[in-house]
Amino acid sequence: MSTICLYGSASGGIDPAHVELAATVGRLIGERGHDLVYGGGGTSVMGAAEAAARAAGARTTGVMPRALMELELPPAELGELVVTDDMRRRKAEMDARADAFIVLPGGLGTLEELFEIWVARTIGLHTKPLAVLDSAGHYAGLRSWLEGLVARGFARPMVFETIHWTDDPVDALDHLERAPRERVSLPSSEIVGTFVDFPAPDGEDRAAPGHPQGPAGGGAS
Repeated sequence: MSTICLYGSASGGIDPAHVELAATVGRLIGERGHDLVYGGGGTSVMGAAEAAARAAGARTTGVMPRALMELELPPAELGELVVTDDMRRRKAEMDARADAFIVLPGGLGTLEELFEIWVARTIGLHTKPLAVLDSAGHYAGLRSWLEGLVARGFARPMVFETIHWTDDPVDALDHLERAPRERVSLPSSEIVGTFVDFPAPDGEDRAAPGHPQGPAGGGAS
């Protein structure tokens, strides 16, 4: 048994297909013998996932900042509610309790959670598997943009080795259960570029003799 952290929307008015997806994921989490930790809301994607997981036998834990208690409405039947002072503590508490992460459709808050846990995985701060479940193409544009970052050199191709993108709930849970838990380490030659890899201001040539960052200079290496 493991505890799966679920990120997703608490917003009303979204496509009901996203809420149905969340209920399916929650049910699978419970049926497979896992527990759930999530943001604590009782509405939308959050609420559907929690209710389905609890009905399927999972212990559910919600983590919510005090400021959102009247907005996201924790369900009365929630197994445990942890109230934090702020959003940073909320995320830290969820992360600490989790063995794996699954991202469902959501907005800015969900994106913040996704990027924080993904970046931490890519630099070796944790070894927990991460899956993005996107059966309705909610994150398709984001994924294309991220792949463009790799193509333009702003991110390394290996970042996609630390995340599993899928449109199938069963496949997402399979990945979380079976993914190898290896710490990521970048080759030392890829950690940073040299200063001369970047354009100099005003058309200056950093490689020119006598320039502070040129061959005869004493700039940072």
